[in-house]
Amino acid sequence: MINEDKPHLIDLPKIEDNRGNLTFIENSRHIPFDIKRVYYLYDVPGGESRGGHAHKELRQYIIAASGSFDVVLDDGKNKTTFSLNRSYYGLYVPKMTWRELENFSSGSVCLVLASEYYDPADYYYTYEDFIKAVKIND
Repeated sequence: MINEDKPHLIDLPKIEDNRGNLTFIENSRHIPFDIKRVYYLYDVPGGESRGGHAHKELRQYIIAASGSFDVVLDDGKNKTTFSLNRSYYGLYVPKMTWRELENFSSGSVCLVLASEYYDPADYYYTYEDFIKAVKIND
């Protein structure tokens, strides 16, 4: 059973072959939600960071499809850093989690699978607003 309340790494199936490996993801089977949106970050200059927001309802599964980067997650009480550098596992990010992506390697690609369609009303764009919401929900 997948814990949907805590961030954690989830391994994906890896079919090894000398011609090249294959990994796949199936809705609600490998990750705990149906995928409604897919996007990817690429050509991120060294030293830059991305993210810097939280979602009210949206959940994500983040994969380093190529290269590596760190994901810093904050639930309003604790910060945890996950280093992603393989395409056969990824990081589950629950709702109400502040996220920042940093330390991108050259040529890295960050693939994100999202549980909801894009909705600007689902975002906390400032850390202060996020912390206020966390305190209200405690």
